[in-house]
Amino acid sequence: MGRIFGTDGVRGVANTDLTAELALDLAAAAAHVLGETGAFADQRPTAVVARDPRASGEFLEAAVVAGLASAGVDVHLLGVVPTPGAAYLTAALAADMGVMISASHNPMPDNGIKFLARGGLKLDDAIEDEIERRLEQPWRRPTGAAVGRIGDSSTALSTYARHLVGAAGERLDGLTVVLDCANGAASVVGPRVFRELGAEVVAIHAEPDGLNINDACGSTHPEDLRAAVLAHGADAGFAFDGDADRCLAVDASGVLVDGDQILALLATAMAEQGRLADGTVVATVMSNLGFVQAMERSGITVVQTAVGDRYVLEAMRDHGFNLGGEQSGHVILSDHATTGDGVLTALTVAARMVSTGRSLADLAGVMRHLPQVLVNVPGVDKARAGTHPAVVEAVADATELLGGTGRVLLRPSGTEPLVRVMVEAESDEQARAVAHRLAAVVEAELAL
Repeated sequence: MGRIFGTDGVRGVANTDLTAELALDLAAAAAHVLGETGAFADQRPTAVVARDPRASGEFLEAAVVAGLASAGVDVHLLGVVPTPGAAYLTAALAADMGVMISASHNPMPDNGIKFLARGGLKLDDAIEDEIERRLEQPWRRPTGAAVGRIGDSSTALSTYARHLVGAAGERLDGLTVVLDCANGAASVVGPRVFRELGAEVVAIHAEPDGLNINDACGSTHPEDLRAAVLAHGADAGFAFDGDADRCLAVDASGVLVDGDQILALLATAMAEQGRLADGTVVATVMSNLGFVQAMERSGITVVQTAVGDRYVLEAMRDHGFNLGGEQSGHVILSDHATTGDGVLTALTVAARMVSTGRSLADLAGVMRHLPQVLVNVPGVDKARAGTHPAVVEAVADATELLGGTGRVLLRPSGTEPLVRVMVEAESDEQARAVAHRLAAVVEAELAL
């Protein structure tokens, strides 16, 4: 069996890949591993468990809770709460571990399980590997009074909402926003905190029924958000994904503002205010070159990591940086959160609009996107993409051709036998020509 954990927990089709049995066993194994590394060696351990509104989350929640309690863990059920809310509450309630049941932006039939360590921190690879190893080992089951107890935390969402309002740092009176909640975990808390801060809110896709999460809505489908912003004459729109750990925006003209632009406008704001740690922002290698160039013009250092918010988080924690994110809209404001938080990101952008009196389009104009083309080349030996002489030579030639006005990135897929060829250039025509020329070399030289 291959590794169960992926780049963000365990994920798959619910009741096929991710079964109740696997969820129960994973929860018990995680209780043992996090118990050994946490703070509860001489006391009853505690865990918080949250989920997004997917129908399958109901039975998976029951399985996870059963696994934890059977391992002697007391469980606080949070109900439907965003992933960043689960992370915040893991820390705020001094729990020894947290569990979030969600498949994020994936379609409704999928689901996933993310484990959080004490303090609401994501797990590193070594701890995930140890949880997998413990799946195969027998363990002594507690009995009688030693089994875990289960209770509801009725104030969880209100506690998280208060945290968001406090973190916003600015009233939003006079601002009209549209929020696309993806029929997901932000459907209640997103509109609630914006309204508490004085904004006029138009909420769309905020009526989850367990089946409609991410269905042609949210951050992966901004079409309805654009239309609603224009129809209501709103100042801006914000779109979350199913578990609300990411956010994309739309300006008053209906133009999409992606994660790179959001990160750029927040980085410049924090730098101006003297709040950007070491004058540095963390992004991934997939961030648009226009972002890097904009940060250079502003005197801000960019540290780039592998793709995945976990790698952004690791770099931030290792070096004490307090802002990082991805083009997809994962933005991590570590002064207030241990993970990407879509609602917090939206509030922070809105607060910047109010404090400066500037439009979102004006603020996002701090960077200009270079045309970016991504070509997937399937059925190839991805392991040799970085070493095959003909491929290496083709990349070098393309890089020389583009000079300082573009770049080339070959990235093997983490899950499929394919290589992703990404090219940025001054014009879309040049980017496409170079990308397809490189893809042809990869296909010819690395075919399986």
